[in-house]
Parts: sequence; structure tokens; C-alpha cells
Amino acid sequence: MTYDPQNLRSRLTPAEPASDMAAAAPAFFDFSQLEPDEISGPGSRTWWVRGQNFVLAYSWAVEGDAFARKDQPDEYVLLLLDQAGVVSVATGAEDREVAGPAVVVVPPGDSEIEIRRSGPLVRLFSCRAEDLLATCRNAGDYAEAHPNVAPFQAWSGPLGDPGVRAYRIEDYPYEPSRFGRIFRSSTLMVNWFDPDQGPRNPDALSPHSHPDFEQCSLAVEGEYIHHIRTPWTSRAADWREDEHRLLGSPSIAIIPPPAVHTSQSVGHVRNHLIDIFCPPRADFSAQPGWVINAAEYPDPPGASL
Repeated sequence: MTYDPQNLRSRLTPAEPASDMAAAAPAFFDFSQLEPDEISGPGSRTWWVRGQNFVLAYSWAVEGDAFARKDQPDEYVLLLLDQAGVVSVATGAEDREVAGPAVVVVPPGDSEIEIRRSGPLVRLFSCRAEDLLATCRNAGDYAEAHPNVAPFQAWSGPLGDPGVRAYRIEDYPYEPSRFGRIFRSSTLMVNWFDPDQGPRNPDALSPHSHPDFEQCSLAVEGEYIHHIRTPWTSRAADWREDEHRLLGSPSIAIIPPPAVHTSQSVGHVRNHLIDIFCPPRADFSAQPGWVINAAEYPDPPGASL
């Protein structure tokens, strides 16, 4: 699939042809319709979901609650989704307060997230956080690795101070020269789009595919239809009907490679989507100026396309 020339993604190197291996099925989780996987003593509600290389915890976090990690093997990422959210991020070396909306990178080791104001909170981990994998409601879907997804490989750690890194969204307004608002760590990449006001133009969609990595699309506000087409292989038994799945918010769609996909906002309200990738995308990173915090996280060998 090709992009409209006006779409910044038309600069990307076209994906390699899809393999003849059967693609995994897409997965959809509408947290507004699902019971939480855990409820803490103070009352925070959390839903746990995983992909091949990542774990996502969506929480409605209650003021005064805390989320701790001990011996975390690598960096993880917090998303403070609205202006009401305030957390204190404590590690062995520092205690830092962050107000949302924000993307926060937490270093490896011991840490604790204290909730200062109630609100939505997303935590993102790589699959190296092995103690979390079985917590996920869809753990069984990954009992065997999906063959089209490249194994997880961390990127280089940050330059300089290895401490907490916080990026307030209001400090990084949209610019016409970059696609979205992209941040990366050594383990994850987050593309934080501005909300759409009302439905997306159905004559200006952007179907595309990825050869070897999943995409996790997190709907924060509004409603989206996720259009997904599984490419045919030589075996008719692998073929699937097209998906046109309507989800409210909060929700996620996990889109496997090499499915052709595009997401269409349809709510007559604010519609807000955040895309998540694990590990970071080399093609996005190779575009000058696209990754806002690129100077803090060097590209891995071979990332330039």
C-alpha cells in the first residue's frame, strides 16, 4: 500500500512483501465494556493486556494509591493521559512530580509511582518484565511466539543522566514537518497524536502494513473503527474476513503484521488515539526531526534506512 503524497509517511521506505506465514488475528479490548483484572485496596482498577513484545496496564488510578516495581530489568513508560493526572515517580536516586498530559520514562531497578490526583494512567513494559506476562488477560494468545513478529531487542540506553525523563505534551506542539508527536526510550516508542474534533474524513484514510512488528493503538477518547485486512497466503485456511471493529474508549487494538490497517475516528466528539510500538521503530527514527527526544536516545546500529 502507498500513502497519499501529502501524508508525511509517504517518505518512508516501502515495506517488504508479506511473508507466506499465517498472520495472527487482530485483538481488541474495550476497557469501558470489560471488568478490570485487578482492583487495589484503595480502589484503583487495572486492565492488563500484552502483545508479542510488550505489556500494557491501563488503570483508573485513585489518589493516594501507588504502583511499585522491584528489580525492573529495563526502562518502562508511563502515559499521563489528561490534565488532572499528577504522579510522583520515585527511584533510588530521585523523587520527581509530574503533571499530565505527559510521557514519562522510568529507569530500570526499583521504582514507585504514587498517585497524587485520581485519573487514567497507562504503564508500558517490554516483554523482559516476565513476571507481568501471565497477569495479562490474553496471555494464552502468546503461548507460542507469533512467527511474523521480530523478537524483542532493546535499543541503546539514554545518554547522560539515567534518571526519570518526563515530557509534558504541551511543551511539544504539533509541527508540520513531523508525523505526530513521537517519543522513544530504549524499549518503546509512543506517537501521541492531537485529538480529532469529530469524525475523520472517510475519503482520506491511510491503509498500510508493517512487515514484522505489531502496532498497539490506544483510544483515549471518542470512538474508532479499526479497519484490518489480513493478506492472503498460499493456504486458503489462513484467510480471514476483513475486520471493521468499532471500539469506544478507553480501548486498544493490537494489529499484527503484515495486516493492512487504518483507524477511522467516528465519534462526533473529541477522538484521541496514541500509537505504541515495542521496540522503537527504525523507520520513524530515520526521519530527521520526527523523534522529539532523539538526542537523548541514540539510534541502534543499522537504524538508518
